[in-house]
Amino acid sequence: MNTSPEALAPTNGPRLLDGIRGPADVKGLSATQLPQLAQEIRDEIIAVTSTNGGHVGPNLGVVELTIALHRVFDTPTDQFVFDVAHQGYVHKLLTGRGGAFFHNLRRTGGASGFLMRGESAHDSFGAGHAGTALSAALGMATARDLRGSHEHVVALCGDAAFTCGITLEALNNVVSSTKRLVVILNDNEWSIARNVGAIARYLNRLSTSPTYNKIHHDLEKFFTGLPGGHDMHRVYMKWKRETKDFFVESSLFEKFGLRYLGPIDGHNLDELVKNLEFARNCDTPILLHVLTKKGRGLNAAISSPEKFHGASPYDPETGESRKAPAGTPPNYQDVFGRALATFAQADRRIVGITGAMPSGTGLTHLEKACPGQFFDVGIAEEHAVLFAAGLATKGIKPVVAIYSTFLQRAYDQIIHDVALQNLPVVFCMDRAGLSHNDGPTHHGLFDLSYLRCVPNITLMQPKDEDELVDMLHTSLVLNAPAFIRYPRGAGTGVKIKDRPAALPIGQAEVLRQGSNIMIWAIGPMIREALKLAVRLEAEENLSVGVVNARFVKPLDRALLLSHAACIPLIVTMEDHVQTGGFGSAVLEALQDADCPAVVERIGWPDKFIEHGTTPEDLRAAHGLSPDEIRQRVLDRWRNRQSAPVTAEV
Repeated sequence: MNTSPEALAPTNGPRLLDGIRGPADVKGLSATQLPQLAQEIRDEIIAVTSTNGGHVGPNLGVVELTIALHRVFDTPTDQFVFDVAHQGYVHKLLTGRGGAFFHNLRRTGGASGFLMRGESAHDSFGAGHAGTALSAALGMATARDLRGSHEHVVALCGDAAFTCGITLEALNNVVSSTKRLVVILNDNEWSIARNVGAIARYLNRLSTSPTYNKIHHDLEKFFTGLPGGHDMHRVYMKWKRETKDFFVESSLFEKFGLRYLGPIDGHNLDELVKNLEFARNCDTPILLHVLTKKGRGLNAAISSPEKFHGASPYDPETGESRKAPAGTPPNYQDVFGRALATFAQADRRIVGITGAMPSGTGLTHLEKACPGQFFDVGIAEEHAVLFAAGLATKGIKPVVAIYSTFLQRAYDQIIHDVALQNLPVVFCMDRAGLSHNDGPTHHGLFDLSYLRCVPNITLMQPKDEDELVDMLHTSLVLNAPAFIRYPRGAGTGVKIKDRPAALPIGQAEVLRQGSNIMIWAIGPMIREALKLAVRLEAEENLSVGVVNARFVKPLDRALLLSHAACIPLIVTMEDHVQTGGFGSAVLEALQDADCPAVVERIGWPDKFIEHGTTPEDLRAAHGLSPDEIRQRVLDRWRNRQSAPVTAEV
């Protein structure tokens, strides 16, 4: 069945998609109607993401695959586990989440950009990081077996997921845990950037070899045609694995005990349904190797798959991104990337490492300027950090650029392999703070807490782009583990010096003097602190100072204690959870010095923060709007005499 956009004439009359309220409606369509449904879904995804932004390419590539899944299986009884779950838009549209809810995708009150158990019973497992699907699905299938129920469990894994160690760990445990599991390998040759490494080359060999499946199919047909053929075929498969592929090489997956089927055209609905029905009735774990085209249906997404993996709003006709207002400063990631490229050109020992996100982290600048000093290790954060540690033992200066939320995956390597050995690895943590429209799996709100307790490290955050370059320069000459966190999006517009300065380690910067209140802030909260100080002075006649803390570890204890000794109220402000964060560091320093200061901490509450249209929406929803912060500080100022020392909110 040809479902290419070119083969589909525009349709008049009501859309099929408007009549889809759930999977039963998908099953109710005739096979001849499915290409029209596929085209309508693509049109809907393009219309919504061109306005809201979102994961365009991954979803356009799985339209037919998701339709076929819902034709063959029955959610929510049967359960789909999507790896990363950023390719779940089609699934949302087929499970009753279309209309206004989908039109507000990634906006306040609308559909999440990922799958969430709380959003729908059809979302059996939430995710936002790669590599999770196979382990989770295996756990669900094993639980089904233990309970004695009979539902199907399907894991949908992108080919990039197989560069994740956790996926290979799960693969190693499939046959020892369950006899019935369907694994779909959605192979489009891309994660965010083009896939790298031996796994990618191996899958390419499988998908381009017409011989492999023909030989296996012919042998299967021969053995099943014998008396007792199915038993004979099982004996043959076992014997072939144990005699090291005497007749024909097994696939990698068959060596792990999964039956391999493929490659399958991921845009041919007839072929997909036929193979999924076979997999549904299989009495052994099975892997379907499905070939899809990332961005299918949008020429711009096909020609620029990395850009359209997760795109900002764009023109659906040209694919051009919606232009930022004139004068918008460059993004922090590009400031970092350009600075690193400049430093690396001057020092060949400096290298950059990314986990499949060269453009998202700004390392494309280094890749272009110094390709021999750039390493993309795929979605393998644990390896990236340990690889950097090895480089550092040989005098190389590795800079690991990973989003804050993804660095969580390499926590053991940070402690055990880098900090314990005091190796000079620099970590640049992009998206620290809110990633507002991506939601809780992508907010970088925990890094201060999980890093502050680790010995030997220096942990800092710049107030602007110029200070970011200074911190990168400082980290590269520090000869110890260093972590720099900075937010998503545009900088402040400050001019960057021609020559960076080395910052005194652990020394804060006083931006504004005050005698009543001193605000200690970090990162983007510096701007909010300065606005608050001006407002309180104008409206309440209070003298309010502001400190750019710069370093969370080591904290400038001398300056802090000097302020606490003479200023009635200390306020801390951070784009991070309160629990264990910057404000907690201030409280601990004051307590250690037996200093009875009154402290008001401003930060995110102890909960997972949802997605929203803007950061301002989310701040207002959690008591962090400018007016609410002002009132909290003012209330603490008025009540400071009766409040217990180092009181907390």
